[in-house]
Amino acid sequence: MARPREFDEDVVLEAAMQRFWNNGYEATSMRDLAEVTGLTTPSLYNAFGDKRAIYRLVLDRYLRLTQETGSAIFGGDDPPLRALERFFDANVEEVLADRLHKGCLVVNTALEVAPHDQDFRDVVTGAFAGIETSVRDCVAAGQRDGSILTAQPAADIARLALGIIVGLRVLARTNPDRNLLTGVVRPFFVLLGTR
Repeated sequence: MARPREFDEDVVLEAAMQRFWNNGYEATSMRDLAEVTGLTTPSLYNAFGDKRAIYRLVLDRYLRLTQETGSAIFGGDDPPLRALERFFDANVEEVLADRLHKGCLVVNTALEVAPHDQDFRDVVTGAFAGIETSVRDCVAAGQRDGSILTAQPAADIARLALGIIVGLRVLARTNPDRNLLTGVVRPFFVLLGTR
């Protein structure tokens, strides 16, 4: 009969996520993870697997949390234009509140891990596709109701939005300046024909 776990899995994964997020995948060792989680290295291996497996669990957890936020914005009662404003505002505020300038774990994964690992490339591609789909559907709804005036295809606008979001996350790692970040976003709304 297996012994019940004597730790809270969410607490352990949160601690592991913060270490990976702060230091990156390559610079984080199993010893580092043991230190921040309070578990021994063998306990980590037994409970979660190797470093790569733990990183995948952490990334999946991060994606769940960010997708919940996105669903709340795009799945709410706001009109399309307001949902887009809330989406960009939330991204800007999140990076400005991040005093450690960690960026986005998905973007960090795209830059550090995904180029060398097909599984992580697929995860990142799926996450980016989810953002694209949400924005595309929102823009298309705004075009239908007349609140978004651009004749550009909603799919192209969504790809631009994704590029802006990724760019915001990268810029904020070295220069988290509100004027810079809002200046990157502002032309997007001009393009929509709303400002």
